[in-house]
Order: sequence, then C-alpha cells, then structure tokens
Amino acid sequence: MSHSIKLFSVALFMLFAGAVGAQTNITIRGEVVNGAGKEVFLYRYSDMLTRSEVAVDQAVISSNRTFELKAYANYPTMMILQIENYSQSFFVEPGRDYEVYVPRFDWDVNEKRNVYLAPEVLPLEFVNMPADELNGMISNFEAVVADFIDAHRIYFDARFRPQKRYFDSLELEVAKKAPDTKNEFFNRYKRYQLASMKYSFHFDTRRQMFNRYIKDQPILYYDDNYMSFFTTLFANCLSKGTNKIPAWQLGYWVNTLNLNVFMDSIGTDTLLRNEQVRELVALEALQEAYYQNRYYEADKVVRMIEMLGAQSKFPEHKELAQRLAASLRSNEEGSEVPVFALPDVDKRIVTLESMKGKWVYLAFVRVGDPNCIAEIETMAHFKDSVYAKNKNVEFVTICCDREFQKMYHFLKNTKKGPKYNWTWLHFNGNYKLLEHYQVVAYPYFILINPEGQLQYTVTPSPATGFLMHGPWQPKPQQPTDDQPFFLRY
Repeated sequence: MSHSIKLFSVALFMLFAGAVGAQTNITIRGEVVNGAGKEVFLYRYSDMLTRSEVAVDQAVISSNRTFELKAYANYPTMMILQIENYSQSFFVEPGRDYEVYVPRFDWDVNEKRNVYLAPEVLPLEFVNMPADELNGMISNFEAVVADFIDAHRIYFDARFRPQKRYFDSLELEVAKKAPDTKNEFFNRYKRYQLASMKYSFHFDTRRQMFNRYIKDQPILYYDDNYMSFFTTLFANCLSKGTNKIPAWQLGYWVNTLNLNVFMDSIGTDTLLRNEQVRELVALEALQEAYYQNRYYEADKVVRMIEMLGAQSKFPEHKELAQRLAASLRSNEEGSEVPVFALPDVDKRIVTLESMKGKWVYLAFVRVGDPNCIAEIETMAHFKDSVYAKNKNVEFVTICCDREFQKMYHFLKNTKKGPKYNWTWLHFNGNYKLLEHYQVVAYPYFILINPEGQLQYTVTPSPATGFLMHGPWQPKPQQPTDDQPFFLRY
C-alpha cells in the first residue's frame, strides 16, 4: 500500500555525506503544484559547527511541475530542499529513491511577513514510501513525543517544576509506540533526542549525561544524532566561564593567543581530560566566543581556531577548524563580497564589477515598507552633497519586491520617483544573492570599498547620519613643519 507521509520539521544538523561529483546513489523526484519555472535547490550541511550549506544539486521545475535531483551519501544524511526562501529538511539513505510532493503554496508569504523571524516551512510530503522508511519512523516518533507532552504539558512546563516521573513515562510510551528497529540510525535518533530533552529539563546533570553518552566512547563525527547531542551538551559550558576559570581569564588567554595555556587550563575539568573531547569542546567554545565581544577579540578568536587546527593531531579537528575559521572570516571587514548582475529600471543589466574602484553604498529595500521609504528619503536628501564631495561614491539600491513592476511604478509613476536618481536594480528573484549577503530584514545596508571588499561588519543606515561622515570623505591634511602657520591649524 502506498503511503503519503507529511513531514514534521526535523530539528537536527548533519555532517559529511561524501563527495557528490559524478557519483550518485540517491534520486529525488518531485512535483510542485504551482512552482513551474522556479529553481529548486538541494543542500547539506558541511559540518556540525559552522552549519554552512553545501550545494548538492539544483534544477528548474518544468512546465509539467516536476523536477529531479540527485545526491550521494554513504550514511543516512540530512538534506535540505529549498525553493526561494522556503525549505524543508529530511533524511536520505544511500541507495534509496524518493518521491516528494509540494501542494499548492502561497509564494507571496514572504511579502507579508519576515519568514526568517517567523519561518514558513515548505509543505513537503513523501509519496509511495514503505512503512520502514526512515523519515516516516522519525515522524511517528516525534508525534508520539508531541502527543504525550501535550497531554501532560503542565508536568513539563519550565514555569513549574518539571516532573521526572512523567519523563520516565514518556520513555515507556516511546518504547511501546515507536520501538527500536533494525535501522540503527533511527535507534540513535531516538536515544539522543530523548537524552537532549532530559538534559534540557534538568533531570540529569551534564556530568551524568557525559558519563552515560560520551565517556570512553568514540566520537561519532559521521552521525547527526550523536553530534547534535554533543553540541547541545557542551553549549555555553566554557565560553562564558566556569566555576574555576572566569570568562575574563579565558578571554585573556584567547586575546594573547596563548593556546597551550588555554587548552591545559580547560583540561583541569574532569569532563575535558580526554584530549579529543577537549579539542572539540574548545572549537565549539571559540565559535561562541566570537560573538561575545565583552571578553573576546573576534580576530584573535579566529586566530586561535586556526592555531588549534594546525596543532591538532586529529584530522577531523583540522578540517573543522579550517572550515570554522573560514566561515567566521567571511563576515569580517575586508572579506570579498558576492558579485551580481541585475536589471535596472530600464531592464539593462548592471554588474557589481562595473563599479569597482568606487565606494558602493548598497541598500536592500522593499518599496512598500515604511521603514525603507524613510531611509530612501534620507538617501535622497544627502545624495547630491555626498556625490559633490566625492566622485567615487555610488548609491545602489536593490529592490527586493517580488514584482519588477513595483520598482518601476515607484520610480517612474510617482511624484517623488525622480528624487531617487541613483542606481536602482531589481533582485530578479535571486534569493541566493540575498542569502549570500545575509539579508534577513529590510532595509539592510552594506558598504563595499573601492577594492570590492566589505568595509564594515555592520554598515550604519542613512538615518544615523553616516552619509555625512562616511570613509569616502577626504581626510584632513596633516600639518607639516614647512607649511605656513595659517595652514597648520
């Protein structure tokens, strides 16, 4: 009998699945009711720390609403299927083919609300899958857990005192309604999911969890379930300081690049005496430290990660450190920015490369958003003054409304349109570009320097007065001894 299984959102992360290249052992065929002409992408995560998306395959949905994607994996692996900025995750198993179906979907949801703050899951369904298929078993397990917690919610509510005996009853319910199978990946999924829940309810301490699930056991880098539990268990256990080592002391060792003292000191914790565990926890802690500027200098954190990777004798840690450092550096000042080629209001293609040698003040907006309009008005007010003082400044506004006509009407058919006389481009449905620039809200501003690099980690908006004090302003000439007195001051 065929089954149509509605997927729940899978809150796990994946690690390496093997190179795709020409090798494929998984095929995903799909149908999207109202998606003809849209691009569909398949991704996986590079690792558990950076969670950087790695492209696996992509296709254009045909006029008959279908697509086909291919992948390779040598172990059950989580994949992410994405159309525009809507996605759904699911597991794939080596050697298995999948049929998926997306019913009629409102693609304009992201025009009505911020889908990064309030995500809209792509309603993906599996079709014609056997009863022992991994995603179906996971969905059944999650439903058993959700139903039990919903029926006894007061005993799991953090506002009250959660009752451990009800968690014990939950484990019995799972054993009865979602028992272990021949699929060891599924068995580990249940084991580590329940362990993470138990830890979050404070029914067991970190030490108890460590002794049961980590101590004297190999680190399963290849297994999503294990790594998800590991990172949950050690989240914030080190970067914010410990009972023995305050955060300022950790920060001092990081900021002075004293890796050996840092590693030796955290090794006094009995949970981190194992060198392999200690290094992996240190990488996770350094990633957290990058965002805690009270004690840590971001550039020194990245340097420490690089030093740890170079010094490590574990190949997995060398790779993780290299990838983590590269991921963090990609958001730093001076990093290269993604190039683009987008249509202007007259549908002429404009490239970022054509502006190299200029300061490019890049604004991502929607013309129907009041906050965007306020910033556009400020840009219009200062534009002539900025341009007059420096010929190497270029205002570029990318309109992210779905319909090109919104931008066209705003600029051509409104009274204020002629005021906004700088370069306007339409994002042209390029949601990947928005992801690469990390645009998650509007308006969003980026300053690109004449070398084509990111000038700031966070670029101020026009309303801050930034346009009158930008780095393109001519620097005052420093007085010299041979200058006349009246020119020195």
